[in-house]
Amino acid sequence: MLDLTQYFSKKLNIKSSDIIVIGCSYGPDSMALLHQLITYRKKVPFKIVCAHVNHQIRKESKIEEEKLEEYCRINQVYFEMLRIEKYGDDNFHHSAREIRYNFFQEVVIKYQAEYLMTAHHGDDLMETILMRLVRGSSIKGYSGFNEIVECPNYKIIRPFIHYTKEELLAYDSYYNVPYAIDSSNEKRVYTRNRYRMELLPFLKEEDKNVHEKFLKFSLLLKECDHFIEKQSKKSLKKVFRNQCLDIKQYKELDEFLQKKIIFLMLEEIYQKDLNVIAMRHVNLLFELIYSKRANAKVYLPNHVIAIKSYHQLMIEKDENSPLESYDVQFFDYLKLPNGKNLKLMIECDSNGNDICRLNSKDVTLPLYVRTRKIGDKMALRNSGHKKLKDIFIDEKIPSRYRDNWPVVVDSKGEVLWLPGLKKSKKTRKINEECDIIIKYY
Repeated sequence: MLDLTQYFSKKLNIKSSDIIVIGCSYGPDSMALLHQLITYRKKVPFKIVCAHVNHQIRKESKIEEEKLEEYCRINQVYFEMLRIEKYGDDNFHHSAREIRYNFFQEVVIKYQAEYLMTAHHGDDLMETILMRLVRGSSIKGYSGFNEIVECPNYKIIRPFIHYTKEELLAYDSYYNVPYAIDSSNEKRVYTRNRYRMELLPFLKEEDKNVHEKFLKFSLLLKECDHFIEKQSKKSLKKVFRNQCLDIKQYKELDEFLQKKIIFLMLEEIYQKDLNVIAMRHVNLLFELIYSKRANAKVYLPNHVIAIKSYHQLMIEKDENSPLESYDVQFFDYLKLPNGKNLKLMIECDSNGNDICRLNSKDVTLPLYVRTRKIGDKMALRNSGHKKLKDIFIDEKIPSRYRDNWPVVVDSKGEVLWLPGLKKSKKTRKINEECDIIIKYY
């Protein structure tokens, strides 16, 4: 049975003077961690602070907030709570995570805590590594997340990294720990859910302790990355100054270091927004550098532009740069270049062209949002296929708006929806079964 007693006493050496903040959602994982802390507090009387974020996306979130607050009151745990009223303009998961960790940090500072604990476990690490392997990343990215993160004046600790989801659920069941299940965890539209539901069971059949193998893989990659990072930063200082890359000097480096240096350049530009960068963006810059064209440019996410001019490459933010085309994966929320938004909904009463209902069984996930391509067609109900060009003409959409109009497609490139204009035959009616609802507004 799961027991963190040795971890708390030997590895962390928790003392009675310590203050621990736990990020708790009222899900089974974080509630198991909160229960472990409360149990260990009987041996060492330290202070526990529960930091809860209500994302206000689901109807149940208010009830879960109240139940968690009551649980904390009964168990003499300090309770701090944040309700998110507005998300940023980027991907929902990224925006929510940033708000959540900023709040956790505020709570840590308020109580002058030594530790911030989260309930990320071995399955979470496996999912993260697999997703990044498929998406493309750096060696550091492929290694997933860390068990311990050193922050100024405190540490982030993930003590469940050696345990599986099944072990946490078994612990909750054995000790009657209350929790709530987030219904969105079963929706296949979310990339992480598909990895959890389809890939992890197969891997665990091959080896029930496969999560430990992933952890060893993660640690090995971190060691390699640490060495490479030191060498790459030395080279970066020689070839990249004031957001400008000296292409002649850059090409003299080993090709492996060249790719690593591009990642470091992008880290310097994007900082907290680095999650929007994938391996294809690194390859795009690499191809630009080696292009025979003396002057060229490429557009990167979030209004970043790379400009090649003879033997120099400049990378800079340009909020006014025109976005000629885009092709991005849709998660929960997307701010579009035309000023509109796409948002995943739990439920909706409307059925106009601003709402798209899909059944994940009918499409190939994940979904993507892109600009139109030459020859794009949409399969319509009872009328065969129709070119997007003809749909724009029929709907009297001015030419200047057509090139930036969002087109929702599945992973096979099948056009499913022209938000606000037309839906394909793959979309469902309001009374038909669906598990994906997207709103355009």
